[in-house]
Amino acid sequence: MPMSAAAIEDAILAALPGATVELTDLAGDDDHWAATVTAPQFAGLSRVAQHKLVYAAFGGRMGGELHALQVTTVVPT
Repeated sequence: MPMSAAAIEDAILAALPGATVELTDLAGDDDHWAATVTAPQFAGLSRVAQHKLVYAAFGGRMGGELHALQVTTVVPT
């Protein structure tokens, strides 16, 4: 069963407290998502390191419960 938008947001917020998350269902199937994550934890990190923090929030669920996640990261100003 695919992860719901609420479950995706909850996982990211648990890993990155204080973040804001905007989700878009890319295919209308609850299985292909785009997430824009704004988090103070990204300050000073490379884009790759920022993305790794987001993907780490899902542990082994990436590729299973969460089939595809396109990530955009933003450092708050």
